[in-house]
Order: sequence, then structure tokens, then C-alpha cells
Amino acid sequence: MDYPSIEQTHQLLEEAEAISPGPWIKHSYLVGQAARLIAERHYALDQSIAYVLGCLHDFGRRDGATSMRHVLVGYHIMIGYGYPTAARISITHAFPVKDIYAVHGEWDCSQAEMEFVQQYLNQITYDDYDRLIQLCDAVSLTSGYSLIEKRLVDISLRRGLSERILPRWKAYMQLKEGFENEIGCSIYALLPGVVENTFGDLRKTELSSS
Repeated sequence: MDYPSIEQTHQLLEEAEAISPGPWIKHSYLVGQAARLIAERHYALDQSIAYVLGCLHDFGRRDGATSMRHVLVGYHIMIGYGYPTAARISITHAFPVKDIYAVHGEWDCSQAEMEFVQQYLNQITYDDYDRLIQLCDAVSLTSGYSLIEKRLVDISLRRGLSERILPRWKAYMQLKEGFENEIGCSIYALLPGVVENTFGDLRKTELSSS
């Protein structure tokens, strides 16, 4: 296979957490779980593959705190392991728009490495797994699932905005609409804790305001 098994994926993440612990580990599992839940309802997706690819999308963060460099690090690690599909997701998950400058983070790598990523994106056609992991990444906070708008604002508050971000936001909303049409329901109906993670404890809010 060109991606690891679920058991191998868990082992990889456990080893990565020992090397570089942090919120990215929980985020990775959440993306994997969201991908599995949506894939269960999708006519063309395998839930096990979706889970593995979701869990490994940020694996480049194993080598420490980086910004956009993590997409390249993850790509090269997965290529080294012999998992080209997981390597592909390491790059594509960060680019709902195929523009290396339409990102929230900084490019902490060389110009040649940036050009490699752009050329890589230019030569592929996104498939359903690329699109799925992009979407699941966009609804997964480290605290759980939320409305996609909250996740996008959360990232922008931490990493800043640029004139190229609006097309990226539009692409995420199109991904959401596309998958909902394909699975026949709102993605939020499948993801646990969306209301709580988006709005907080509504019952507590109501009690405090009464």
C-alpha cells in the first residue's frame, strides 16, 4: 500500500508525539476522525484510508515547530517511508487554492523549496481525498470541531491576513458545499461537539444571563 495501516499510523503518531509533543497531535486525530465520519457517508471514499490520511496530514510537525515548512517535511518523511499518497496529502492539505502565497503561515524554507511545492501542485489534479482532508483540517480546532468560519478566523487571528486569503476562504466554503451535496447532509450533523466548540456552553450562558 502507498499509505500505512491504521495500526502503523497510530504508532507513527505516538513516536512523533514523543519527539515533538503539542496540540498538533490531537488536531491530527480530530482531522482523521472527521475524515472517517464523512467518508462513511460518501459513495467514493474508503473510511479507513480517509482516517489514515487525515491523521497524517500534519506529520511534518514531528520535526519541530515550523510554519509552512511542515508540508515539505511531511512530504519527504512519507516518501522515505514509501507512502506516496500520504506524502501527497502532506502538501495538498494546506492548499485548497493552488497558490503557495495564499496561505496563513510563513514560508520558512528556501525559494527552491517553495517552487517545488508550486510545481507539485500545478502537475496534479485534486482527488476526493485531497479535498476531504482540506475540509476536515478547516473544521478541526485543537479543542474539537467547530463551524468552519470560526476555524478560519482563529487561524487568521494567530497568523494574520493577506490579500490572497479571500479566495482560500471561498474555496473552503465550496468544499463544504460540495461534500454536503455528495453525502446528502450537513457535515456538522456528523461531527460531535460542533455547537459546544463553536459557541461554548450555551446552557451556562443562558443561566448567567437570566
